[in-house]
Amino acid sequence: MGTVVDGNSARTNSGKEKRQWIYAKKPGGKLYNYRQWVGYSLLLFLFIAPFIKINGNPFLMFNIIERKFSIFGSVFYPQDLHIFVFGMLIMMVGIVLFTAVYGRVWCGWTCPQTIFMELIFRRIEYLIEGDWIQQRKLNEGPDSDARAWKKVLKHTVFLAISFFISNIFLAYIIGVDALYKIMTDPVDKHIIGFASIIVFTLAFYAVFAYVREIVCTTLCPYGRLQGVLLDEKSLTVAYDVNRGEPRGKLKKNDTEQGDCIDCKLCIHVCPTGIDIRNGTQLECVNCTACIDACDTVMDKIGKPKRLIGFYSMDDLSEEGKTGKKNNTRAIAYSAILVVLTIVFGFLLFNRSEIDGRLLRATGSSYQLREDGKVSNLYTLELLNKSGKDIKFDIESVDDRINVQMVNNIHDLKKEGSAKLSFFLLMDKGEIEQYKQNVKVNIISDGKVKETLKTTFIAPPSKK
Repeated sequence: MGTVVDGNSARTNSGKEKRQWIYAKKPGGKLYNYRQWVGYSLLLFLFIAPFIKINGNPFLMFNIIERKFSIFGSVFYPQDLHIFVFGMLIMMVGIVLFTAVYGRVWCGWTCPQTIFMELIFRRIEYLIEGDWIQQRKLNEGPDSDARAWKKVLKHTVFLAISFFISNIFLAYIIGVDALYKIMTDPVDKHIIGFASIIVFTLAFYAVFAYVREIVCTTLCPYGRLQGVLLDEKSLTVAYDVNRGEPRGKLKKNDTEQGDCIDCKLCIHVCPTGIDIRNGTQLECVNCTACIDACDTVMDKIGKPKRLIGFYSMDDLSEEGKTGKKNNTRAIAYSAILVVLTIVFGFLLFNRSEIDGRLLRATGSSYQLREDGKVSNLYTLELLNKSGKDIKFDIESVDDRINVQMVNNIHDLKKEGSAKLSFFLLMDKGEIEQYKQNVKVNIISDGKVKETLKTTFIAPPSKK
């Protein structure tokens, strides 16, 4: 297949052909206004989330380097791997189920790539270089001082915004406190930090200034998966071919002509340069710009809206138009996602504030004491995940067993750890077997924060 050229753009279906630049017409309309509300709200959250702290911990931080994550102010460590595995499972299942029901709405409405490209960088381009026709004339026209100044201004602004985004991105990884040190300390103290900012800046600049729609159409794995996730019941942005064809210029009293007047506005506004009238395509990100453009035309010519709209393939078939719509599948998938989210939330908010590892002292056995008690020596490692300094005590669940500390440690610093030793003591007369399971509680603020299991070894008493 060759290069499809129509209206404002050209897209390449073969990797061997040269890419042709896409000039997208400035969108507008009811759905675009909704998309702006969604997009700018998400951008606001994205920009302020790293600066929000709960109990002194970042609202969101994903420190892969130190293997420390903060979600909603709760700090997670490698010991909480099961929660992250479950979270990733929800994300994967959610993507599959959501796409199967609602198509690629994520890409057009909430994906950071689309939001930054369409609501920030492309709008700056419109402001500096004009709409799509002015942009094309500028790029294809002769060199001039006006053209040079516009290009310099645009790319300078692009670099500045990319620099800002890279700092926000880094704040999610290392935290705003560490980022502030990088920005205020001498450069030689944070060479790696400054290098990371530069690399991220150039990467974001390249993506939004040059790569653009190729991220959505070629590089993004989710976009490539769309083909196997969609079926005839999936909702996607689609053209009602039964109503629109045969297309042609508007003619009075032509009863055989379809509603599509072949104005090509749906192609002009498309950020990936496709013709939605050719059917479902992997390149479509469901941004709904074509819906707004087509609705505007339908209003002008006195035809019903939604010649292009959210439809499933069943909706556009003859059987689907006459049959009853079945939402059972969408309801079932949504219910599954709700259940998975509730379980994840339970794991997330009910995890222990203290993580511990209790082991018998290496090479030790039981000891018989003069007072008739049997003792076992243990080592205990504790990690504070509460996000604050805490005090703790160790108690045995079994009332017959007492705890005797070797080193008198009862404080855990914020995000700190402690290693201590203690004895478990039990009267010899209470012992019934050589090895028995015992439990130890870690108590803080009068509440059991963690329960640890171990074994107690002793010679059984002779009764």
